[in-house]
Amino acid sequence: MPMEQITLPTGDILKQENRAIVVELTGARRVLSTSILNGGCRTDLSHLFNYCEVYGRVDELCEMRASTYKEHLKILARELGLNAFKVTGLSTAAKMKYAQLKSKDHGDFSVTAVATGGIDVNGSRAGDPAFWHEKNGRPVPYKPGTINILVFINANLGDAALARALVTVTEAKAAALQEVLAPSCYSRGLATGSGTDGTIIVSNMDSQVTLSDAGQHSKLGEYLGRVVKNTVKAGLVAENGFEAYACTSMLRRIGRFGIDEESLWERYCRCGRPGDLSRETFGQRLKKLNQDKELMALAPVYAHILDLLDWNLVRAEEAAGLAVDLLAEKRGGPDVKRRPDQWGQSNEANPARDLSSLPAGLKGKSNREALEHLTGCFAWFLIEHIAGFS
Repeated sequence: MPMEQITLPTGDILKQENRAIVVELTGARRVLSTSILNGGCRTDLSHLFNYCEVYGRVDELCEMRASTYKEHLKILARELGLNAFKVTGLSTAAKMKYAQLKSKDHGDFSVTAVATGGIDVNGSRAGDPAFWHEKNGRPVPYKPGTINILVFINANLGDAALARALVTVTEAKAAALQEVLAPSCYSRGLATGSGTDGTIIVSNMDSQVTLSDAGQHSKLGEYLGRVVKNTVKAGLVAENGFEAYACTSMLRRIGRFGIDEESLWERYCRCGRPGDLSRETFGQRLKKLNQDKELMALAPVYAHILDLLDWNLVRAEEAAGLAVDLLAEKRGGPDVKRRPDQWGQSNEANPARDLSSLPAGLKGKSNREALEHLTGCFAWFLIEHIAGFS
């Protein structure tokens, strides 16, 4: 079984294999862990781990091996040869071979982060609808998709500073997801994490350097934010190809608002299929459009207009004006004739036919109504390009 061993700046020993990452704590350490196994703030731990739940499984499904997640983690700890009373650990469906490690030295302290990440099927935004409530500690099935972060600070931090470090690390994770435009799977917002993320932060109590603040105005907070953000982004790229996700797909940038190939085809069929495109031809044209560099730049800007509406930061007519400016420029002007006679009879009007009247038409509408209307505008805008009326 391949294994890599690394001595961290704190002196702790990290061992990485396909099954798990295990860290041996080689001195006095204060550990803050979100794990249900020996979590909270501890000074009596000897090891920590991050375990790949799908290791050795052809179906790549996670399976509970005990009646509670805590007992499940104890089983994993014993499998790894660890004392279940002296270890804290996390588990994930992400592959350990894709784990990323980054470290930055400030001079009298250092920050090292190790991250594994998968967010494509379980990403969520703070405040999104939840789907289970714990009862008597009983676990429920969930979709795999977890960002686990191990952070090692080569400085001595007290309980309060560690708690503040957890806030900074969490904010850094959210910033990383924002910068790769990771969508929530449960709402139309950008993801800030997943419901199963875990974090463990280790400070070196043997260090001669004592730090009391890990907020963003401190150098420790700056380094925590920078190192964790970059490590999480690298982990997402390694595990899910998020570099391509963020950079080379127009639909992925706007899809959180319900615009995808199937919904576009349904709209096209409802309007009488102008040009009489087959499903295959429609998909081929959309695939080409999906790689259009101008549209890839336009889509997230349009999505942000919809975000501003959703957050009640602009009025409906203001958002419509911004949308018109974007779409009209790509069309060649707001008054370009859209050949409405070609769209046939449909119960659903094409809201993108006459862009020049759009702001006035949405004046006085609620932001929710305007959001749905402007989402439809972008969908019809794409259909027009696919059908060849652009």
